[in-house]
Amino acid sequence: MIRSELQYGVAAERPLEWAAEQSGEAALRGGAWGLLGALLARPPDARMLGVLRTVQADAAGPGVLREAWAGLALAAAHATAESVDDEYHDLFIGLGRGEVVPYGSWYLTGLLMEKPLAALRADLARLGITRARGVCEPEDHAGALCETMALLVEDPAVTAERERGFFEAHVEPWLGRFFQDLCRAPSARFYASVGVLGQRFVELEQRWFSLLA
Repeated sequence: MIRSELQYGVAAERPLEWAAEQSGEAALRGGAWGLLGALLARPPDARMLGVLRTVQADAAGPGVLREAWAGLALAAAHATAESVDDEYHDLFIGLGRGEVVPYGSWYLTGLLMEKPLAALRADLARLGITRARGVCEPEDHAGALCETMALLVEDPAVTAERERGFFEAHVEPWLGRFFQDLCRAPSARFYASVGVLGQRFVELEQRWFSLLA
């Protein structure tokens, strides 16, 4: 049991350190999940944009991801904290609803707070992962799921089989489609590059877990 809290982007400092220092498969996978979680939880500030501009694509993971990492660095170079904040609002909040709905229940049932969320909460409870005090977003938020995957990947007590079980149950059925929609959203500029990275990374994780079968 992990016994950890979903912070919904509070741990954004960890991806900043990862971008500069991490190495090794588990660290790279966990760092990528953590960075995606942080970017989906809230818009990046000026400091995070500055770090993303310096990401070296050749050192940031397998070759299939290098173009996506380079695109993210380029998008960060052309963005400001103010412009990305406006973009985030249009994409995920909007007037009543944003252009993209970042919840698993929505993608799987067309409604919010449905059975997929209940199943997710049951699995999180079994893992010992709880929602941090003061967090209002439900656990099937795309950023929260990315953060959960980071926690699983980075905990040496969690087996690859357990990672795969969580991924196949709660991530694989919809997160790739969410990232596709994010790429195509009318207001997506910086976040289009996040969508590309997310889509490529989910596909890479699918292939990685298939090797365990």
